Amino acid sequence: MNWPDIERVPRSAVRAAVARRLFARAASRLSLEVELPDGVRPGTGPRIVLHRPDAFFHRVGAYGLIGLGEAYMAGDWDAPDLAGLLTEFASRVSTLVPPRLQWVRRWYARRSPDDGSISAARENIHRHYDLSNALFAAFLDETMTYSSALFEHDDTLADAQRRKIDRLLDLAGVRPGSRVLEIGTGWGELAIRAAARGARVTSITISEEQRKLALDRVAEAGYAGSVDVDLRDYREVEGVYDAIVSVEMIEAVGERYWPVFFESLDRALAPGGRIALQAITMPHDRMLATRTTYTWVQKYIFPGGLLPSVEAIESATALRVTGRFAFGPDYARTLRMWRERFERADVEALGFDGVFRRMWRFYLAYSEAGFRSGYLNVRQLLLERSA
Repeated sequence: MNWPDIERVPRSAVRAAVARRLFARAASRLSLEVELPDGVRPGTGPRIVLHRPDAFFHRVGAYGLIGLGEAYMAGDWDAPDLAGLLTEFASRVSTLVPPRLQWVRRWYARRSPDDGSISAARENIHRHYDLSNALFAAFLDETMTYSSALFEHDDTLADAQRRKIDRLLDLAGVRPGSRVLEIGTGWGELAIRAAARGARVTSITISEEQRKLALDRVAEAGYAGSVDVDLRDYREVEGVYDAIVSVEMIEAVGERYWPVFFESLDRALAPGGRIALQAITMPHDRMLATRTTYTWVQKYIFPGGLLPSVEAIESATALRVTGRFAFGPDYARTLRMWRERFERADVEALGFDGVFRRMWRFYLAYSEAGFRSGYLNVRQLLLERSA
């Protein structure tokens, strides 16, 4: 695999000096234990190990949080408890940089591209979901569900995923004879469980790899006659449905296309129908402050898109949000379990190198930190037409 931005260390003495000072300030405020090549600076908080401090500060100084992630990918730094360390950062994300310096971010931060066109959406999905079905199978559970589970007590991950799906189907009112539209197939578990209720399911995806495995799983479960899995964008939906379900797909749509997304759902919804939407959300003020910023996650994991706030969802649609259920801590638990499974997986045998492993370790820990800190949440929302 080719990693040009990891192999090359950017050089800017001024920015590196600023990054060094800001890091020292953050380390002091968080009481981090900082391990350097020449010794350890004690603290009561999590430990960060700077293997190559010079490269670390040049990367962070040049690219901010993107540089922090790239420095981890390059092996410039480590942490015994990566998720715990990132949780500390996420908990203070709006205060670690002094207010008088926050304006500088607008000067050097790259703007996020907002191209949610059909062709761009297909390419974005291809870059993530078509990596390898075997890769996802290595850390997901038997249901192959790549979204937050909903736990009760000592649930296994698979039990908690089925609980989450069943709650969504209940929310949408899926019953025998229901015409169900699923936007974003994943690997087919929701479609299978909807069909098991006696529903007729049309599931759409723009991932060729997901569609192939979803069709196999649907057939193996005995529901090939009840489930269609179409390679189709949400803007290409045809027909009318009693229930529409979409799980953590709106995050990839892009702010400019949110109204188009909801118009497509509204057009496909039968009179009296219901929409159950599971979405990762962030506070509205943080969404407004960061919505144009190009992030490490966008560069390396999920190109395009934006996490919405509930307020943004409500303002983007004529549909009414009539039900809300938040379970952010369950996503932190889900991500921890995925990360533990990923660490045990032999991803190198699947053709992925050590930089890729560090990238995904950082991604899973970074995401877990967002939910552990409360910076992110996940919600199931019920949408209906106005009476």
